[in-house]
Amino acid sequence: MSFVDTPVTVEVPATSANLGPGFDSLGIALDWYDVVTAEVTGSGLTFDITGEGADEVPRDETHLLHRAMDAAFDLLGERPAGLHLTCRNAIPHGRGLGSSAAAIAAGITLARALVVGGDERVDERVLFGLATQLEGHPDNVAPALCGGLTISWIDGAAPERLRLDVDAPVTVFVPPDPVPTSVARGLLPETVPFEDAAFNAGRAALLVAALTTAPERLISATEDRLHQLPRSEAMPGPYKLVRQLRVEGVPAVISGAGPTVLAFAHGLQEWTPQGWLHRELRVSPHGARVR
Repeated sequence: MSFVDTPVTVEVPATSANLGPGFDSLGIALDWYDVVTAEVTGSGLTFDITGEGADEVPRDETHLLHRAMDAAFDLLGERPAGLHLTCRNAIPHGRGLGSSAAAIAAGITLARALVVGGDERVDERVLFGLATQLEGHPDNVAPALCGGLTISWIDGAAPERLRLDVDAPVTVFVPPDPVPTSVARGLLPETVPFEDAAFNAGRAALLVAALTTAPERLISATEDRLHQLPRSEAMPGPYKLVRQLRVEGVPAVISGAGPTVLAFAHGLQEWTPQGWLHRELRVSPHGARVR
């Protein structure tokens, strides 16, 4: 077995998917990071976890981080006798900010970095395919691995992604209570009107342009007719805040499956509901990386 003889530390960003009209296809990385260190040991599996979710996540083989590492070790053809994992969690869990994608991206990046010559054995395309398989869809794992603004899609059976450089102000308003992604997805209709699908296709295309070259178009570009209204019954407070901000000309959306509200602007602290977390961010230029 050939593993590096020192600990490896990976920094991985929070992400926001959908961004309004880009359902299951658009995502951005945010400069809000989980930091994970892995060290090969003689035997067993141990965790040291602090920060978000520290009292809730498992400390055994069922932890998503370890499951991702396990899958990556299978690809690499190497498996360490033991691991010690140190997790410094900053990304809120169950809030639509990509905490599961971050765990997956961190896990597979760590596994590859722990194996001597891992970069040569598993390239970026294979890594992205594994991350998508573990997450179930590519919209969050793409920016978690690549940074910036990503467009992701499935080409035949293979996930693909395109990364674009973006520098935009972002504010997130994080409610105190989570909404499980399974609940949010369960509220989506099985079919949508043709005109709504066409509307979102046009707005998603406009959003890519607005985030890269035409920020003055962001308020129109972030309009959505597919997923936010059907999910509003599970997150009435966030949906109300989105509408209030948009009336004031602020391009605001539900982040991912919610309930976090994301706005492409700064200076919005006065809009923060009582008990919510307000944080000003930028788009992260990088995804998961070894520090």
